[in-house]
Amino acid sequence: MDHISGGAGSGQAGALEAAPDGERRPDGPRTVEPPGARPRTGGLRRGKRFAAPAVCLALVVLLVLISLGVGARGIPLGTVARVLLHDDGSPEAIIVRQLRMPRTVLAVVVGAALALAGVVMQAITRNPLAEPGIVGVNAGASFAVVVAIAGFHVTGVSGYIWFAFAGAVLAALVVHTLTSGAARGHHHTRLVLAGAALSASLGACTGIITMFNTSAFDSYRFWVVGALENRGTEALTAAVPFILVGTLIALALGPSLNALALGDETGAALGLRVPWVRAAGFLSIMLLCGASTAAAGPIAFVGLVVPHVLRLLLGPDLRPLLAFALPGGAILLLVSDIAGRVIAPPGEIEVGIVTAFIGAPALLWLVVRRKEVAA
Repeated sequence: MDHISGGAGSGQAGALEAAPDGERRPDGPRTVEPPGARPRTGGLRRGKRFAAPAVCLALVVLLVLISLGVGARGIPLGTVARVLLHDDGSPEAIIVRQLRMPRTVLAVVVGAALALAGVVMQAITRNPLAEPGIVGVNAGASFAVVVAIAGFHVTGVSGYIWFAFAGAVLAALVVHTLTSGAARGHHHTRLVLAGAALSASLGACTGIITMFNTSAFDSYRFWVVGALENRGTEALTAAVPFILVGTLIALALGPSLNALALGDETGAALGLRVPWVRAAGFLSIMLLCGASTAAAGPIAFVGLVVPHVLRLLLGPDLRPLLAFALPGGAILLLVSDIAGRVIAPPGEIEVGIVTAFIGAPALLWLVVRRKEVAA
């Protein structure tokens, strides 16, 4: 939500008047719209807002079918649909239902969770470059996985997923504790600094352990790149309850986050309990990112790029942003997973690497476009 401030030395720069279309505009010459022109809005028009959910849902379903058919053994979409509706025991049915279905569902769940956490993180910190890993979730989960492998000889995903989740939660709690006493208006700055410092410290500890323990490094390097294959249903069933609770909390915070975007003082003047809203938002981020990172490993850029793209399409209102972040994140991760299987057959590239290749140029484009709009 944009802030409007007046410049020094101008008597009318801070004065606001109500425009006929209900917006608040600065004093000065009004822009006369040509006859028949539609009023400009901050996001999608009302008709498109009703059609957008159906389009997003259809795109997710299509990408799910494509994901189930793409791999070392390609399966036509018609066959995929047939074996989904009826398990005939054929090799195609086994591949689709037992091997690719858990992976595809995990991509949808993790992508949606990371994108939603990114929207909440940027709203809480009022920092457009904030992303879920900034609170130390990825570093905490990575350190806990290394400890589980090196200290407790845990090798399977079903074993170290709980270590990863515990490490992510503990790291996020440490960052929240360090920033809970910050003065009003400086909380988001201290949050970013504390998260960066903790991530650097835990990253150094992780590097030391893997440097002197080659077996831990061999197991850890396949998890740390962020991947969806060979996770099985254990990772999905362990992550879904936490992601569901975090999603419900984040969606319920929509109106409060809109008020918080005006600033801590303005939000408090409107009756908002700022510390409680921040704590609830932090809890949702902790649940969403902790469970996602534990299940699939650290996956970057999903929580950074998706909120930016949605903000360009929908405007600054956080209520539709939170809702559309769910299919938006699922779409990005599904596209990345499919691309990773298509680029280097018969092998594949892990989804965490593909999201970095997609997210970095997208972020650069958004930065350049932001400068052009500001100019």
